[in-house]
Amino acid sequence: MKEQTQGTFKKIAATKACKKLMADHFYELDEASRTGSRKIAWCTSVGPAELLRGMGFLVYFPENHGAMLGATRMSTDLIPYANALGYSPDICSYLTSDVGSYLQKKSPLTKVYNIESVPKPDVLVFNTNQCRDVQDWFSWYARELKVPLVGVHTHRDIGAIGSVQIQDIGSQIEDMVPELEAVTGEKLDMDRFKEALAYSRRTSELWRACLESGSTIPSPWTFFDTTILMGPAVVARGTKEAVDYYELLLPELQQRIKDGVAAVEGEKHRLYWEGMPIWGKLRPLSNQFSSLKTCVVASTYCNSWIFDQLDPAAPFESMGRAYTELFIVRDEVYKEQYITDCFEKYKFDGILFHDAKTCPNNSNNRYGMPERLSRKLGVPVLTINGDLSDLRCYSEEQAKTNIEAFIEQLEE
Repeated sequence: MKEQTQGTFKKIAATKACKKLMADHFYELDEASRTGSRKIAWCTSVGPAELLRGMGFLVYFPENHGAMLGATRMSTDLIPYANALGYSPDICSYLTSDVGSYLQKKSPLTKVYNIESVPKPDVLVFNTNQCRDVQDWFSWYARELKVPLVGVHTHRDIGAIGSVQIQDIGSQIEDMVPELEAVTGEKLDMDRFKEALAYSRRTSELWRACLESGSTIPSPWTFFDTTILMGPAVVARGTKEAVDYYELLLPELQQRIKDGVAAVEGEKHRLYWEGMPIWGKLRPLSNQFSSLKTCVVASTYCNSWIFDQLDPAAPFESMGRAYTELFIVRDEVYKEQYITDCFEKYKFDGILFHDAKTCPNNSNNRYGMPERLSRKLGVPVLTINGDLSDLRCYSEEQAKTNIEAFIEQLEE
C-alpha cells in the first residue's frame, strides 16, 4: 500500500479510526446526558476509570476537554473568566480554561461534533496523583452542579513503592464503592469490573508496544503522532473499543518498520520530549522538527497511560499499584533513572524539556534535572518555556529560534 505524504510527514492510516472512536465516545455521552439513559461519571484522566465502568457508568474526562480547548486555541480567551472568580492564572490552565468554557457556554465539542455542551455528571471522581488542582477543579463543579464528589488522595515524591502506599490507595478506591452504589442504585458488578481491568491491561500492553516502536531507527512515528493517537488509551480505557483500536494501530507501525518507513524523511536527529505537549502548537512544532530532519521519538507524557500492573485477580490491590507507580508521583532519583532507561532504549541525541508555566508537577526542569542528565548521558538539553494550554506563556518566535540553534548544536 502506498504511503500518503504531507510535506515530510508519513500519515498514519489508523488515525481515521481514532477520530471515529473519539467521535463515538462523545456522541454516546451526549445522548446519555440528554436522555438520562445512563449514569455519567466525570473522572480525572488517571483516575479509577475501571471501577466506574464496573459500576455501569459512562466515563467523561474533563482533562481531555482541556486538551481540546488548548488544541483549538480557545483556552487563551476563556481562562480570564475563571481568573475573575479568583482562580489564579498560575494554576492549571486545563482547570481555568474548562471553567471559563462552562461559564461562557463555549466548547470545541460544538464545532467538532455539533454537541451543545459537555455531558452533565451524576458524580465527580478525582485522583490527586496528577496534582491537587484536579481536586479543586472537581470541587468547583460539585458546588456549581450540586453533585456528589469522591476522590483518592495520592502519595507524592515516592522512591521505592511499598505495600503501605499500595494498600492505602487500593483501600481508598474500594471505599468509593458504597458512595458510587448510592448514585447508581445498583451493586458493583465484579465480573464487569474485572472485565474492565482486563481491557485496560491489554490496552496498556498494546499501547506500550506502539510507543516502543519509536526505538527503531528510523522511527515509524513521532511524539506529535502519539499525542493524538493516545486518545483511546485515555477516554476508552477499560473497554473493548480501546483494545480493538490498538490492535489496528500496532500492526501498521510494525509494517512501517518492516518496510523501513520513516515518519520524518531523512531522519538525522532523535529527541526526547520531557513534559506536557503545547497543545495549540503541535502542528507548527511538528513541521519545524520535520524540516530539520529531526524526529521526537519518545516522551514521558505519552507513557502516563500504561497500567499493565492491573490484574483482574486482585482488582483493588492492583489498582493501588497501577495508580501509584506513575512517573509523576515519583522522586527525582526515580525520574532520572527512568529517562536514562529511555535513553538506552530510544538512542536519542538530546532532550527537550517543556517548562509549562501552569503545570509544575509535569515540568521536571526546575530543580537541576536537565543539567544532571546532560552530564550523565552526554547529550545536550534544551528548555522551552510555554504552557499546555495558555499560549500567552509561549513565545513562538523565541522557541523556534532556540530549537534551530539546538539542532545546529547537534550537528557540530
